[in-house]
Amino acid sequence: MPTKMVDSYGRKVTGLRIALTPRCNLKCIYCHHEGEVKPEKEISGEMVVSVVKAARDLGIRSLKFTGGEPLLRRDLADLIRQMPKDLNISLTTNGIFLAEQAKALSEAGLSRVNVSLDSLKPETYAAITGCKEGDLEMVLAGIDAAKENGLVPIKLNVVVLKKNEAEIPEMIEFCRRNGLILQLIELLDLQSLGVSGDIEGIEKSLQAQADRVSTREMHRRKKYYLDGAEVEVVRPMDNTEFCANCTRLRVTSDGKIKPCLLRSDNLIDIGTCDCERIKGLLREANERREPYFGAKDRLCPAAR
Repeated sequence: MPTKMVDSYGRKVTGLRIALTPRCNLKCIYCHHEGEVKPEKEISGEMVVSVVKAARDLGIRSLKFTGGEPLLRRDLADLIRQMPKDLNISLTTNGIFLAEQAKALSEAGLSRVNVSLDSLKPETYAAITGCKEGDLEMVLAGIDAAKENGLVPIKLNVVVLKKNEAEIPEMIEFCRRNGLILQLIELLDLQSLGVSGDIEGIEKSLQAQADRVSTREMHRRKKYYLDGAEVEVVRPMDNTEFCANCTRLRVTSDGKIKPCLLRSDNLIDIGTCDCERIKGLLREANERREPYFGAKDRLCPAAR
């Protein structure tokens, strides 16, 4: 039986999120680079395999590969083949290269995908992502390929912005027709970009229309069911419940364990491919975990 990790706040660690590369083919206006600051190198495949095996021994049940854009890693399918078979393995991608890789990734053992798609309108999509002509069509083709190859359920990640908030009803209908889960994400606007959409107003509208509402354990995320459509709302900003129910550890694209997305002052450099040593580093990272947004009488130092 794996030895499970529980932090000093009583939060279990059940998920690991690994950024495989800082490289990306898009330049989204809201990108927070997975909280990374000037990554020094790209994590090796050997280190990825060692970290995952160590994490599995400590009770990790789910694994998500992210970037940058993880489909830019030429060894991605090979890495997935080397993962423990009892893990639920998912991938977050912008979807542009998904159509050409979906079959190989499915055969390698990938379970499902999250696809970032902030608009169905070519001009809005281009304004948000800095994409090239034809990229939106490639994303849509990638979603179809993911469905055909069993990479389901597919979640459509939409960061709610002023540029796309009017499209939310259209996004809901698109997901309803295609059997996708819509995930509306509040912008982590730590730099005060002034581009955030009205996610609070959108959620109130969802609440009024929903046939049913449920709450996921992770981050206390609300899920709204609307006549066959499923909409999940992710609201991390100033959200004590979000932090109090966090179940993740992260690994950066240059091989550091990151206990919290919103902090960069408590990273742990892995620097080894020895599984036993990595287990100790993961335990140390777990001890460093604390809610970024906490109760007012016990705010974390980084949140004050």
